[in-house]
Amino acid sequence: AKLSHGVDVTRTSCTHASLFLLETSPGVAEVTFVEKEPAERHTIVSWEQKNSCVLPEDLKNFYLMTDGFQMTWSVKTDDTPMPLGSMVINSVSKLCRLGGSSMYTLPNAPTLADLEDDTDEEGNGDKPEKPHFDSRSLIFELDPCNGNGKVCLVYKHAKPVVSPDTEIWFLDRALYWHFLTKTFTAYYRLLITHLGLPQWQYAFTSYGVSPQAKQWFNMYKPITINTALLSEETDSFVNKLDPNKVFKSKNKTPMIKKKPPAQPATSQKSHTSLTSSKAPSLAGNSSRK
Repeated sequence: AKLSHGVDVTRTSCTHASLFLLETSPGVAEVTFVEKEPAERHTIVSWEQKNSCVLPEDLKNFYLMTDGFQMTWSVKTDDTPMPLGSMVINSVSKLCRLGGSSMYTLPNAPTLADLEDDTDEEGNGDKPEKPHFDSRSLIFELDPCNGNGKVCLVYKHAKPVVSPDTEIWFLDRALYWHFLTKTFTAYYRLLITHLGLPQWQYAFTSYGVSPQAKQWFNMYKPITINTALLSEETDSFVNKLDPNKVFKSKNKTPMIKKKPPAQPATSQKSHTSLTSSKAPSLAGNSSRK
């Protein structure tokens, strides 16, 4: 289907570029792209009615083309594939709201809204206002990030009525918010160009990706990447791995051991006499000790 806002062009070009880059990278195995059927229009309308908000036009067009997105890839270590990259966008049915239900099943259990602090610093200058877990915002999970946090579609102003303006934010495991993009289309480009590398969302936080994740960033640099993340201060504790060496064949050329040249008989005799002459003194020393 040909859709507006260039979503179809963006999806096709970015996905193809990512697939090509992965399939031509050393050590990459089992690149899997899950084809999904388009979402039914009535399913999207039902979601909007249930949540009392309207999906942004670019995300709605995306769902009308494919009900979610999933691409994974692995690397071979010792000839065994190890899952590494993961790119996910939840389907409409899994576009669930955060903050409304209790974190536990016990009565009077706390909710995410209980974490709200009115003294939290609001957006100022170049820092946008952060989302709220309470009724001031509507938050929906786009990507579970393999347990490293959550990428969320955020309606920041839900009172007195829900504003149609949305943004994409990253909620880390410590429940701090980090702004990603203003539109879903821009976020989709980020997702694809970062190849689904582990913890790539943390590149957009003040503390950055972990040293372990930097190892993978050095090996499979995203199509677009801030190289400052990988330079200078990280050199002291991040090994810069060469994929060509890591994944090369283990078949090594056998080494031919050369025998040392035979020593002349005279030198062997002198060595023997020298050893025998030193033996008593060594024994004497050890006995004195």
